[in-house]
This record gives sequence, C-alpha cells and structure tokens, in this order.
Amino acid sequence: MFDLTGKVALVTGANTGLGQGIALALAEAGADIAAAGIVPAEETGDKVRALGRKFLNIDANLITIEPVERIAAETIAGLGGLDILVNNAGLIRRQDAVDFSEKDWDDVMNVNIKGAFFMAQAAGRHMIAQGSGKIINIASMLSFQGGIRVPSYTASKSGIAGITRLLANEWGAKGLNINAIAPGYMATDNTAQIRADEVREKAILDRIPAGRWGLPSDLAGTAIFLAAAASDYVNGAVIPVDGGWLAR
Repeated sequence: MFDLTGKVALVTGANTGLGQGIALALAEAGADIAAAGIVPAEETGDKVRALGRKFLNIDANLITIEPVERIAAETIAGLGGLDILVNNAGLIRRQDAVDFSEKDWDDVMNVNIKGAFFMAQAAGRHMIAQGSGKIINIASMLSFQGGIRVPSYTASKSGIAGITRLLANEWGAKGLNINAIAPGYMATDNTAQIRADEVREKAILDRIPAGRWGLPSDLAGTAIFLAAAASDYVNGAVIPVDGGWLAR
C-alpha cells in the first residue's frame, strides 16, 4: 500500500530543505522524480539516482505561471507519466504589517498560492484524463494560525488549505486525491532568521512538545502515505507534522 514503484512524482522546489526531503522519500518508496525550480536540484538528482530511480531537472521560475504547462509536459515526456505532484516551491518575506510592501505581498502570493493552484491545474488535467493522481500541497502552521510579520505568507498558506479542499471536492470523484501537509517549525533556510534569534527560538522550542525543530526527513512518512494507495480514501485533509505545536 506504500509502494510507489513505477510512479512518477513532480516536486517543485526540490533543490534543498523540505522539497529535497520529500523527493528523496518518494524515490526511496520507488518513484521516479522530476524536480522543477529556479535553482537546479543537482544534489537531489545525485541522491535520487543513487537510489536507482530516474531523475529529471526542469528549469523554471514559478514566480509567474508561464512555465507550469511546460513543467507538466516535460515531466510526462521525460519520465513517461505524471502520477504525483508535490507543490512545495515557496517564498517567505518578513516585515511588520504596517510596513509590508506590495512587492513582498505579490512575490509571495504569486509563488505560494497562484503558482501552486495553476501547477495543480496543469497536472490535474493529465491526472483526470488518466483517472488517477495524487496532489500534495505544502501548507503551514499558518494555515491554522495568524503568525506575526508574515502577512502574505499567512494569506497564501491559508489559501492553500482552502484550495486543497476545493480541488478535493471537484476532483475526488475523478480518481484524484488532493491533500496537504502542514509542517511545523522546521530547520530550513526559511527559518534561519528566527533560529538565529535566541529569544524567539527559545519561545518556539518551549511550545513544541517534541522539544526540537523538525527536519525534512520528518515529513517522509506523511508524504509517502499521501502519495500512495494507502491514502486512497483521504481527500481534502491538511495534516500537521509539527511535533505537537498545534496541540499545545
């Protein structure tokens, strides 16, 4: 039920961090991997190939939706299909709401929600035609909470939760499963700034029952579950992987 042998997974933003961790998890479960992003995922590719899986790097800047149809087409042409999409590419900009700029709003929203929706649309058209597919969106704790100093990030991740449910409603009867993972506080480039702030880091760790920051590998099991047949009756869910943050 967790075997992905013969499946093709497209992961956006797979060059590092959570995207790389998810790509490697899916490869370990048997999937071939396409990685799309502005930074070449060379290290990810080496690790995927070392697992005996095929790997395709697709150069694309998802700050606009211009490349989304091409990304889907190149994945299908290069690896022979498209069974799993992981919408992982994302931006975060930090500034007090009173000073937040239009550019920081637009850049984050363009990648995190507009890009994710239209990437899902492009993949979804192929998946609907074949009668099956798994779409995994990357949400956030800020899909549930307001946060501070990240207005566009909060808006985009709240939107991801809504779009996940909408697509599940529209496509569930067509053989597709659309769900989301909501990572908690993870040790990635996006959190480097707050991990460097001793006061803020202590406040965060004091609230996490697990007592530590999450790692990309902590998402592996959930990603495999949502990509595999084991989750065939799970649709429209937003699953926290947060060390217990939301339970506190």
